[in-house]
Amino acid sequence: MTEGTVRVDLWLWSVRLLKTRSMATTACRAGHVRVNDERAKPATTVRPGDEIRLRHDGRERIVIVQRIVRKRVGASVAAECLIDKSPPPPPREALIPIGRRDRGAGRPTKRDRRELDRLRALDQSRAAHNLTEDE
Repeated sequence: MTEGTVRVDLWLWSVRLLKTRSMATTACRAGHVRVNDERAKPATTVRPGDEIRLRHDGRERIVIVQRIVRKRVGASVAAECLIDKSPPPPPREALIPIGRRDRGAGRPTKRDRRELDRLRALDQSRAAHNLTEDE
C-alpha cells in the first residue's frame, strides 16, 4: 500500500462515519459502500479526491475524501478529512412509523383495526397528493 492510500473500512471508521471498524467491514461486504461508483470491498483503497457513497441507518451519505487518516480522530479533525455532499436527512416525522403496536399488546381490537385503516388511508392519500403536486 502506498503512502497516499488507506483501506476504505479503516477510513470510514477513522472519520467517524461508522461507529466500529467491524460495522464498516460489514457494510462493505453487504454492498452498502461504493467508491467512485464501484462496489467496494473492505480492502479497497481510497485516496484524496475519491467519492464514497455509504448507505447506513436509512439514508445515503456522499463524501469526498480530503485527507487520509489511519487512526480514529476527533470529530473536529474528522470534519476536515472529508467534504460532505449528502442530501439533508429526512424530517423526524417521516422516520416515525405509523401504526406500531407495543410488543405483547395482543391482537388489535376492532376499534384499533379501524384506526389503523384510517391512518393507512390518510397516509396513502398524502402520498397520492404529493405525486400530483410534483407533476
